Amino acid sequence: MEEAVKAPVAEQEEYVINMGPQHPSTHGVLRLVVSLRGEIVRNVEPHIGYIHRGIEKMCESITYPQIIHLTDRMDYLSAHINNEAVCLAVEKALGIEVSDRVKYIRTILSELTRIQSHQLFWATFGMDLGGLTCFFYGLRDREMVLDIFEETCGGRMIVSYNCPGGLMNDIHPNFQNRTKEFIKYFRKTLPEYDRLLTGNVIFQERLRNIGTVTREQAIAWGLTGPVGRASGFSCDVRKHNPYSAYDRVTFNEILYKEGDSFHRYKVRMDEMWESMNIIEQLIDNIPPGAYAEKMKPVIKLPEGEYFQSVETARGELGVYIVSDGNKNPYRVKFRSPNFVHLAPLNLMSKGAKIADLVAINGSLDLIIPDIDR
Repeated sequence: MEEAVKAPVAEQEEYVINMGPQHPSTHGVLRLVVSLRGEIVRNVEPHIGYIHRGIEKMCESITYPQIIHLTDRMDYLSAHINNEAVCLAVEKALGIEVSDRVKYIRTILSELTRIQSHQLFWATFGMDLGGLTCFFYGLRDREMVLDIFEETCGGRMIVSYNCPGGLMNDIHPNFQNRTKEFIKYFRKTLPEYDRLLTGNVIFQERLRNIGTVTREQAIAWGLTGPVGRASGFSCDVRKHNPYSAYDRVTFNEILYKEGDSFHRYKVRMDEMWESMNIIEQLIDNIPPGAYAEKMKPVIKLPEGEYFQSVETARGELGVYIVSDGNKNPYRVKFRSPNFVHLAPLNLMSKGAKIADLVAINGSLDLIIPDIDR
């Protein structure tokens, strides 16, 4: 009998390598300890905390308006939406109803925030898988949104435009025109993204049936946002618990049932169209009124517990505040979508190749400072 062919040594032995903490495909300071047998992933163990700043603990010693500036530094691509979550929680606790003008402006800026976040996802995800041109195109178009932010909010990425009771200041006189110009431009440009990347056969082969998560698994792990909806889990906070002006607009919740890396990508691409639809319904109908309610110089919440959730670009962000009646909270807890989405990375990656791990991790669109709060 012929002697059995032995497997190469690399396929017999298990190797442990570090991906990160400084690595392009981890999109931040994240360390993945990867166990490999050949090219096949046997286990992925995330190590976090490299840029931990203790934001939740810091909140206990500062005032409520100051907390808003810390939320910018969590998921910095959803900064405006993070700010809004804290403002809504404070306003709910104080029984304050902001004007319709504030609600409309907050919603428009939230959807612009979602678009620019998904633009950067598209740019970096394409680059992760070898499409360098995507990075240039995505950043080119994202600049138009950041310019709108800069003109009205004074900041480009870290905006801090929301405040308890309303907005820091009214919108710039040119805000509506620039926003409409961007929507007109981007409606013509977004199909270019599909021609360049989405329909690429190699790109699809790299993503389809890779890192699959079932609907039941998504619910069990608490996956929300595009990651959860790609698995068929209806979890859009804007639909289920509308806030600001989301109860005054019509839009589709993007759902797929496949649950793989390609459909996590597709949810974000489709959401950009829905965000533009939402903005178009509001931009010419911003009502007159105050851009901020009159607030006491020192904000003190009544003693009790308060919770508010919002739909960031990556999923549900929950803000839980425990107040003892003082000017600073007794306890603050943020329910971060990024922290939750990192947890099942091992489940998604086992049995895949190491090149697939890069694709799976990129499809989660993680923002590491939001994990390392």
